[in-house]
Amino acid sequence: MQQDVKTGYYRHYKNKDYTVLGTVFHSETEETMVLYRQEYGDRNLWVRPFDMFFENVTVDGETIPRFAYLGPAEKEELG
Repeated sequence: MQQDVKTGYYRHYKNKDYTVLGTVFHSETEETMVLYRQEYGDRNLWVRPFDMFFENVTVDGETIPRFAYLGPAEKEELG
């Protein structure tokens, strides 16, 4: 089942920035995964299960998003 994701810049709760490029699917389970690139260091690509990417985490007693949307990315950043 395809799930939509808003592409663009996100900030991880540990204060690192990432660009979400879209969704991809696990070849065996067809699970929806979020494809994203770190915006620091080597700018590696990562995937994380969709539900985990958008879940909330508890930090110092406060519930916050694991990744918070910051805004759209420039077109060349997505390609």
